[in-house]
Amino acid sequence: MVHRGQEPACPPSSQSSRLPSKKNSACILDSLQQLWAECFPAFSQDRLAFRAQALSLSSLLCLGRHTITGLLTTCGQEFHDWSADYRLFSRHRLPLPPIFSVIRRDVLAQLPPDAPLCVAIDDTLLRKTGIRIPGVAWRRDPLGPKFQTNFVRAQRFLQLSANIDLPGQIHRMIPIAFQHAPTLPKPSAKASKEQLSAYRKAAHAVRLSLLAAQQIRALRKSMDQEAGSSARWLHVFGDGGQTNSTVLKDLPPRTVFTGRIRKDAALYFLPPETTSRQRVGRPRRYGAPAPTPEALRTDESLPWQSISIAIDGTLHTMRVKVLPNVLWRAAGLRHTLQLVVVAPLGYRLRKGSKMLYTKPAFLICTDPLLGLTALLQGYVHRWDIEVNFREEKTLLGVGQAQVRSRHSVEDVPALQVASYAMLLLATIHASQASPNLASLPVPKWVGVANSSTAVHSTCH
Repeated sequence: MVHRGQEPACPPSSQSSRLPSKKNSACILDSLQQLWAECFPAFSQDRLAFRAQALSLSSLLCLGRHTITGLLTTCGQEFHDWSADYRLFSRHRLPLPPIFSVIRRDVLAQLPPDAPLCVAIDDTLLRKTGIRIPGVAWRRDPLGPKFQTNFVRAQRFLQLSANIDLPGQIHRMIPIAFQHAPTLPKPSAKASKEQLSAYRKAAHAVRLSLLAAQQIRALRKSMDQEAGSSARWLHVFGDGGQTNSTVLKDLPPRTVFTGRIRKDAALYFLPPETTSRQRVGRPRRYGAPAPTPEALRTDESLPWQSISIAIDGTLHTMRVKVLPNVLWRAAGLRHTLQLVVVAPLGYRLRKGSKMLYTKPAFLICTDPLLGLTALLQGYVHRWDIEVNFREEKTLLGVGQAQVRSRHSVEDVPALQVASYAMLLLATIHASQASPNLASLPVPKWVGVANSSTAVHSTCH
């Protein structure tokens, strides 16, 4: 770790040549430094790169509250001037897109050449108490009870996490994007019609679904620019908040989206082929109404199929029904969809308790030829993005920094999430370099509680 008062002994390019390679290093710290060395060319100055690296490593080692003061104390700078470290964030000197591009390229390097890149997308809240922090607003509390809608003051961020399959049918989600998604403050009750019209237009341009569509297109564009990744397919798994016309109608090429829909969604069959003599009026774009997802689930004439999927190394059987080649007006005529209904699953809150059942899950996929095993496996793996959120907030203290600048409230949490992603990648590199290296035993909840929770979350 380099302190603020120290000048780099060599430029980042020469330092990166002295670092051990990822394949030959079994040290997590060496892999972290190697990843940061690839980020150095994006900084305008070497000292900014070393300062960002020091704060990044401190965010992983800080034992107290993860404020800027706590990070500086962790790296031994409590008795030095802190103004330069605060300016690193307040003046937007941190090149976050290139940093996450390094993480994304490393994730792609871990995948087989013909395997698709599976990405989960979801938003999360960082609770705040200040009333003048940019981006903070009253938002619905996702942890509130079902019978009462609670509101909390919080920032909203949109995250993309890519899946990496590890030996032993285990997987891990790596964050590859973390974008601030604020909402505009509403004008006062005395605002004019012109002000209200301008507010509605500006709020429509920053809605969460539009930011999700932009992130998906940006990810597809970055893959097309990478050597060897332009032909790789991108599979995106979203929740009900992203399964809408804004996202589905703006999907880039070689991209498949899978998400949840309502049980009463209006679906249609493909229109029948007509000859020239039968054409009267405008051509039909949609065929006859198809069964709703709930009607398909309750239709006893259609049998259930049993699909085995792996969750943390344990096989689980899921019963599904499939309705291929359907259309949905929210997705438009561009996508022919397949509807997948997952039957309610039984679970127990504790050993010996009564059997409870989840709600059924209704999924649509923009690829009607995608296999059921790959579709369900990818959507169940999507639950690991919730693990990312929990570890980022509880272990790394994302959102605890007491900053008020417009750039600082965006860059500080993003740097902590990027540090978390680099730590996960460095751990994978170390385990690949020394597969026989002794590690901590796997906790019991990984194979039992974690599996049941992932399946339970999928069906809600």
